[in-house]
Amino acid sequence: MKKEWWLLLLAGALEVVWVSGLKHSTAWWHWAITAASIIFSFKVFIDVAAKLPLGTVYVLFTGLGTAGTVIAEIVLFGEPVKPLKLLFIATMAAGVLGLKLVTKDADVEAERTEGGA
Repeated sequence: MKKEWWLLLLAGALEVVWVSGLKHSTAWWHWAITAASIIFSFKVFIDVAAKLPLGTVYVLFTGLGTAGTVIAEIVLFGEPVKPLKLLFIATMAAGVLGLKLVTKDADVEAERTEGGA
């Protein structure tokens, strides 16, 4: 897997941190971690978007952040588990994975085209 995809996973994980931080921060150092997570996640997002298709990067970034935040709320903060919520998260995850797989094929095709030119 290309480095950019791993960085995008990192950006999505940091999005979970800062979104959760916006709701649950109480001490100054919680807010410092939240602010650092916001800055770093968007920096990584911008760097990755320069190298991969923007639409796919944005969907993956927000999809990972959304799914991760819902899961973190359930696991860490006692949010009630609702089967329909889990179904929708699984549906979104399938769409995100599908986009990643389709984009991987496009990357390979682009590399072939660049290599042959």
